[in-house]
Amino acid sequence: MVRIVLDAGHGGHDPGATANGLKEKDLTLVIVKRIGKMLDEYEGVEVHYTRTDDRFVELSERAAIANRLKADFFLSIHINASGGTGFESYIYNGNVGKATIAYQNVIHSEILRAIGNVQDRGKKRANLQVLRETSMPALLTENLFVDNKDDAAKLKDAKFIEAVVRGHVEGIAKAFGLKKKTKPQAPQKPSTGKLYRVQVGAFSDRRNAERLAEELKRKGYPVFITD
Repeated sequence: MVRIVLDAGHGGHDPGATANGLKEKDLTLVIVKRIGKMLDEYEGVEVHYTRTDDRFVELSERAAIANRLKADFFLSIHINASGGTGFESYIYNGNVGKATIAYQNVIHSEILRAIGNVQDRGKKRANLQVLRETSMPALLTENLFVDNKDDAAKLKDAKFIEAVVRGHVEGIAKAFGLKKKTKPQAPQKPSTGKLYRVQVGAFSDRRNAERLAEELKRKGYPVFITD
């Protein structure tokens, strides 16, 4: 069982980055909840959240939630600002294990693959609190810029948001070797051995019956004429 904590950046009185009619706290919550729902399609995954509604959660508490749960992976979702464009991801710039680096490499690549023609701003390291204080591999993604008109237009597109979600999920699935659940097949009713016949017409003129019979034969139906 892989236990994952999903963290929607900002919330409540802290809107995060705002521009072009967008608020970071709203976008991150939509993305996180969709990631969680899509992860439910995989076997052996347990998903937890630092928030599931518009509330403020301290950075230290976000890390503490993951630590209390003894999570295997912590993922924090953010939207950028300050005039740039594109996608970037972060891990802690201190002492991190090989798994953290490997997860960043895989997930970063899968996100870029999913979202298509977007600038790759690179795999980075930073002294961010949620990355520093979590005791498991942790990754923070910055998904475009709300104050860039082109990026903002993408962030307003439901199909693009779905691509962002899919990239994160496919990256996690690849990093942890997750497999999709098999869909149960509907049980088939046992055969009774009986055959049921369907009559499609009755004619007073045999020639009309023969014409219909020929038409049905051309369509592959077994046909016979009775008086």
